[in-house]
Parts: sequence; structure tokens; C-alpha cells
Amino acid sequence: MQDASSQTRVVVTGLGLATGLGFDAGEFFANLLAGKSGIDRVTFFDPADYPCQIGAEVRDFDATQYMDPKEVRRNDRYAHLGMAASKLAVADAGLDVTKLNADRFGVMVASGIGGLDTIQKQSRVLFERGPRKVSPFMIPSLIANMASGIVAIEMGARGPNFTIVSACASSSHAIGESLRIIRDGDADIMLAGGSEAAINELGYAGFCSMRAMSTRNDDPAGASRPFDKNRDGFVMGEGAGIVVLETLEHARARGAKIYCELIGYGASCDAYHVTAPDPEGKGLALAINVALRKGGVGATDVDYVNAHGTSTPFNDKFETGALKKVFGDHAAKLLVSSTKSMTGHLLGAAGAVEAITCAKVLESGEVPPTINYDEPDPECDLNYVPNTKVSHPVNVAISNNLGFGGHNATLVFRRHAG
Repeated sequence: MQDASSQTRVVVTGLGLATGLGFDAGEFFANLLAGKSGIDRVTFFDPADYPCQIGAEVRDFDATQYMDPKEVRRNDRYAHLGMAASKLAVADAGLDVTKLNADRFGVMVASGIGGLDTIQKQSRVLFERGPRKVSPFMIPSLIANMASGIVAIEMGARGPNFTIVSACASSSHAIGESLRIIRDGDADIMLAGGSEAAINELGYAGFCSMRAMSTRNDDPAGASRPFDKNRDGFVMGEGAGIVVLETLEHARARGAKIYCELIGYGASCDAYHVTAPDPEGKGLALAINVALRKGGVGATDVDYVNAHGTSTPFNDKFETGALKKVFGDHAAKLLVSSTKSMTGHLLGAAGAVEAITCAKVLESGEVPPTINYDEPDPECDLNYVPNTKVSHPVNVAISNNLGFGGHNATLVFRRHAG
């Protein structure tokens, strides 16, 4: 194993978002610190017949601000959101993409599902109007790699480009694999993250049939309550998150602002069940330990954990157990929060949005709360920053994400001190 001190240093220099809590990273983070919820009754379709009728939609979004109208018509909403977040990240990083070495500029925009809206709409066309009416753009629009492809085309990025699909761990894996790519010397700069747009009839029908979603429809803002004793399921969100990663040398050469360093990444599988996490937390604990080792930091160096924290009965207690397994006595000193309590669960885009949250925590020393934490669960007994933000210096932060199939991903970030 390469010694952590000899590895190429990789920094985060740009943040781009398209979420129900805002498009500007500063605005988004301010809303998190204020405990503002982006969850409300679904408006994209009539949810009256569905057990879950709430979600965190990206409203007032005009894709033509970020893409040619013709390309908007040819691509799915998840790609629209991914393009928006990518362009916002590039702008935030102060990048002039025309001056980059295109061969060493890569893109990795992940998605857990891809073009679900396209699948739904074109299926209706097929069954109502026949096969000749199905769009010739259907296949390229629905496949999960297309957001990554069209962003690279738009940016002229010829470096490494592929898509990771690992359900709700997808964008954390994308950021982690982008770290590997840079450290392997295959790129100087990567746009990395994920995008998801699954708030439609098909998406809700599927997840509701699994009984995975909250039915607290009379209280949308209070429905996502990670680690609370009365949690009853996740609330879906949509959106995209993209970070600009580059070598420290590359960032310094262009005088870039640096939010933080990305120092470690771990990936594992529970090898236990298709949808349920391992009750003993062995897989997640493995991912965290690998990420810490690769980052050259110890368990007691970690100050903040952005938890996967889905507000489902199993995830929250098993994730708590995994944190105790890794951190031992230090677990009681951790600040742990689930920002899904405010953003909803963005599925394949969740990890990227939560990585951006970690970057802002490290930059500001402000830690967002877990809202709706009203009644402690005896099986979830850590400090989840209940309901109100805290000010606390954070030097090392980690972000955990888990996905159906048993996939686990952990990212480790460190405050940049020069």
C-alpha cells in the first residue's frame, strides 16, 4: 500500500448543486444550518393514490438556462439536473474549461437509476400509440451514463469518463473513484458527483410497494426523522451534486480557492441482503476503516460524520452500530448528522450532496443538525446534533453512503491548512 504521506494531494475547489434547498452552495448550506426542510407535498403528479405523497422536488428549475433547448428535449431530467450542477461547480471553481488540458480533464456523473422519467413516458407512448411512436432518443436519454457523457461533450473533457451505478452509494463511489484516477496520474482535474430524478409515478409506485417510504403525509417537513424513535421510512428527494477535484499542484498553479482536501475513500459490500443492511454493520465498518487507512488518519482524528441516515428503521440503528464498531469510545465524541432530514433522500445523488455538505462544514466550522429528532431511540444513542446547528472546529469529516445490493462507500475529507 502506498504511504498516505506520499500520495498525490487532491483538493475540492468547486461545488455545484441543484436541490430542493437551493442551487448556490452558500444558500444551500445556510438552509441546512437553519434546519429548513425542502420536503413538501408532491406536485409533479397527483399523489393521492400513493401511500407516500411527499418529496423534496427541485422546483422552478429551467433546464434551458444550462442547456440548449434542443438538447433539453433530447435528454432526461436527471441529465438536466446533472448539467446544471456541473456548470455551477465549474463556475464556482473559477475554471475556464477552454484553457484546460482536455486529455487530463475527466467527468464522472453517477446515477442510481438514470432516466426513469423517460422510461415512464416512453412506455406510455408504446402501449398507447404503438412502437413507431417511441422516440429515437429514448435509449440514449434513459441510460445512466448519459449525464456524464453530455457534460463531457459540453465541457470538451476527453479524460476518464464513465458512470458508476451502485444505488444510493453511486455518487460517493464516483467521487472516490475520481480520487483514485487523479492519484493514479490519469487526470489532473475531475468533475465528480451524481444526479437523480425519480419523483414520478413509477418511482413512487416501486418504493411504496416496498414499504420503504414515510407515510407521514400530514407533516411533510417533519416526515424525514433519522435516528428518531418514531421514524417510519425515507422521503425521496431529487437533484444533483458535483464537486471539482484537482491536484493540489494544479489548484495552486491557477490560484484556485480550496474548500478542503479529499484524503480517503473506502468501498465494500455487505454480502448479506439485496435491500437490508448488515445488522452487524460489518460492511460499512470495513469501508470506513479502509477510507481512514487510505487517508492516513486514525479514528480519533474524525470530528464529524455526515451519516447515510435514511430515516428507515433498519439503516439508522445498523449505521449507529457500525460507527460504534469503528470508533469505539470515540463514537460518543463524534458529531453525527443526517442532512436527509432536510433534503430528502436523493438516491444516487445523495453522496455528492452530502460530500458538498462536508466541504462546507470544514470550511466554516458550522455543523448542520438532524432535524425532527424529537424522541431518542435507545438503539441510536450517539450525538446526532439534534434540531439545532452547532459551531465546532472540524478538521476531519467523513461521509457514509449505502446502496441496495449491499454497497458501501465512505469518503474522508480534511480541512485544508495550506
